[in-house]
Amino acid sequence: MTIVEDRPSSKIGKSAGDPAAARKAMLVSQLRTSGVNADYVLARMGEVQRENFVPASARGVAYMDRAIDLGGGRWLAAPLVQGMMLQEARPTAGDKALLVDGGSGYLAALLKPLVGSIEVIAPIDAVAATRKRGDFTLLVIDGAIEQIPDSLTQRLADGGRVICGLLKGGVARLATGRKAAGDVALLPLAEIGIPQLPEFAAKKEWSF
Repeated sequence: MTIVEDRPSSKIGKSAGDPAAARKAMLVSQLRTSGVNADYVLARMGEVQRENFVPASARGVAYMDRAIDLGGGRWLAAPLVQGMMLQEARPTAGDKALLVDGGSGYLAALLKPLVGSIEVIAPIDAVAATRKRGDFTLLVIDGAIEQIPDSLTQRLADGGRVICGLLKGGVARLATGRKAAGDVALLPLAEIGIPQLPEFAAKKEWSF
């Protein structure tokens, strides 16, 4: 399934001056029509005011079906991306979650009430070498990556779940995974426009 990042959203465009109406239109015309129907996802995305997580100049388009430039090389992904991530994550009150924030804080606001606890870290801290061992049961990375560093893998409990964007050959896909035998294997799902996190780029290898 291919999901186009910038589809026409006439209903949202007409209600851009009314955030509450735009939020409702997002649920109906973006999430539900793309298979995001989990009650907890719709409830959270219907409550959290997305316009508060973007620059003032972008508040009028906060609910459009496209990524929003936050400045400094950071982006807030299209609403459908967070909706799909939350639905695939299947968070529970028993989860100890680790979120790598993409720069907006929006996904953290959505996820926080759905889990038992949450720790939010920046991408630069996520890839930094560390000896920390953790017992996180859910890892959510708010962006597309090329690889998961050992520094994150070792912070997951055995059986811990991973939700992220996976970038291969220039194509971003939603991906899920689970830690087993000390490693995480990611399974690509739907192709979707997820902004890349450059800190997670794979090292370039020379060939002759």
